[in-house]
Amino acid sequence: MHHLSVDIETKSSVDIGKAGAYKYAQAPDFQILLFAFQLDDSLVEVIDLAQEEELPADVLDSLSDPAVVKHAYNAAFEWYCLNRAGYITPLEQWRCTMAHGLYCGYTAGLDATGKAVGLPQDKQKLSAGKALIRYFCVPCKPTKSNGGRTWNLPKHAPEKWELFKEYCKQDVVTEHEILRRLDQFPMPEAEEELWRMDVRMNAYGVRVDTELIHGALAIDATSTAELTEEAIRLTGLQNPNSQQQLLQWLNEQGTEVDNLRKDTVSSLLDGQPQDTVKRVLEIRQQLGKTSIKKYVAMDVQRGEGDRIRGLTQYYGANRTGRWAGRLTQMQNLPRNYLKTLDGARKIVKSGNYKGLKMIYGNVPDTLSQLIRTAFIPSEGRKFVVADFSAIEARVIAWLAGEQWVNEVFATHGKIYEATASQMFHVPIEKIAKGNPEYALRQKGKVATLALGYQGGEAALIRMGALDMGLSEDELPDIKNRWRQANPRIVDLWYAMDQAAVAAVQTAQPQGINNLIFALEGDIIYGQCFLTVRLPSGRKLFYAKPFLAENKFGRPAVHYYTMGQQTRKWGIDSTYGGRLVENIVQAIARDCLAETLRRIDAKGLQVVFHVHDEVIIDAPMETTVDEICGLMAEPIPWAPGLILQGAGFESSYYMKD
Repeated sequence: MHHLSVDIETKSSVDIGKAGAYKYAQAPDFQILLFAFQLDDSLVEVIDLAQEEELPADVLDSLSDPAVVKHAYNAAFEWYCLNRAGYITPLEQWRCTMAHGLYCGYTAGLDATGKAVGLPQDKQKLSAGKALIRYFCVPCKPTKSNGGRTWNLPKHAPEKWELFKEYCKQDVVTEHEILRRLDQFPMPEAEEELWRMDVRMNAYGVRVDTELIHGALAIDATSTAELTEEAIRLTGLQNPNSQQQLLQWLNEQGTEVDNLRKDTVSSLLDGQPQDTVKRVLEIRQQLGKTSIKKYVAMDVQRGEGDRIRGLTQYYGANRTGRWAGRLTQMQNLPRNYLKTLDGARKIVKSGNYKGLKMIYGNVPDTLSQLIRTAFIPSEGRKFVVADFSAIEARVIAWLAGEQWVNEVFATHGKIYEATASQMFHVPIEKIAKGNPEYALRQKGKVATLALGYQGGEAALIRMGALDMGLSEDELPDIKNRWRQANPRIVDLWYAMDQAAVAAVQTAQPQGINNLIFALEGDIIYGQCFLTVRLPSGRKLFYAKPFLAENKFGRPAVHYYTMGQQTRKWGIDSTYGGRLVENIVQAIARDCLAETLRRIDAKGLQVVFHVHDEVIIDAPMETTVDEICGLMAEPIPWAPGLILQGAGFESSYYMKD
């Protein structure tokens, strides 16, 4: 097999950051400017397509030759752009160096990955690239001084253009050097195929209801104007949307407050009497509904066939391998509680602001609840939506061998009632609606959701224990009772911690509960990882591991990763509960991957998936039972793991 590393530079009037790569490449003025390549270990060459150079015949042949593996960093972009430009190159022949890097625990971004893997300076990405991309790849503002042009061409800055060509060539050098290092830790073929499935799904896209989007935007404009006008009338302020002006007005009315964050406004409203101040705060809350921006985003991202493409990122969460959301961010859409979604959608599609206000009252909240329903199936099809029931609770019990929990899932499945029964030694039959013992179900529920990963009182609060009516005084007892009821899971936390520490300390593999912790490295480039081999055969990677004392004075595994807050490559630490969380969520992800393969084998089209839920653009004859049956099928690498799916079908996406 031969290897062709590729990097292209392109131009388009579509903002790639806002609209995504697929719509960017669909623009009428989209063009590939430069094509840099390296065949095997030959010198990097660059073809100047902007100045009418042509790809050599052997390179053209290589793009479709199955004996030549094509590599790029974020290869989905190169593959899609090349095909859009008329260079036919099959996806099956491509490999993505970014996906491989994410699999190995590194970060996204060519520059950041190059630094993380320790590339020497001459192999790293050129820092001048962003300015050159802004100059040549993005439309420029026409001015007198630039002759009224809307694009900067090579002839307008020959020296910059030569530097741009060097930049393109250097990206190939960087990608190729990263690949050399990653190849020491191969990505399983099953994961390569999952990446290709993800690219195909993203390229297919999901249809959106343009009538609903445009109706929502029109109604929101009217609603915003009316609410703003009312706020001006009530406060006398020139700009009631100004935080500074409104804070001063509230203080003058005797409502002392130092900020207008969402949670602050909600708290103020709880104790506010029915007066002018309450109404002004309600208006502030309604005007602050940022979810309306989702409609704007969808309108911008909508491409050919009224479809949004590129909604998921393969291996977006590289501690677990789960997919992440991109563009519209399907992972954090507002929930819908309306019982009359069909009626609300019809009103919005007609742009009837007065009708919507009369029937539903709070217009911004109603629009927010309808966001999910803007995603619709293709013409003549329906959505079949299904997700795993309580998958993390099932996986952790299976992994730990917590037999009573496994028996619950093998029989009635009422895990919250069963947990409360175990915790409070009450017969499960009594934890039923109408009985005083039913109040215990809330405690069983919040404990199940919050405490599986070594969390305590703070985890219960984060999971909403106080909002459920529980008091802080009750939380230590709930934590202790849950741990006493789940001794195998508690043991699992400490066993995981010990296995990870021992693997790093002794460099000897540590087997535990169908997992293998191991220290892996290469002598060529000096990379080192703590790996966890999952039951599926996939591995989790923790880069550059070492032992150091944690805040409790105990030895703990530390490693390098991208900080969630800092967004920089740096040191983090882990412990038993966190390792269990990573591993359980990773196994749940692998269960979803099995289901995606099964759905694909049936010839059905998944248009996106969110957490443990799949959304299928299905022929009318496809049934929910058929898909839930696929989810419940035993998984060969997880004997004894009992899975169950639940779902519905609809003419639009929603939360059932």
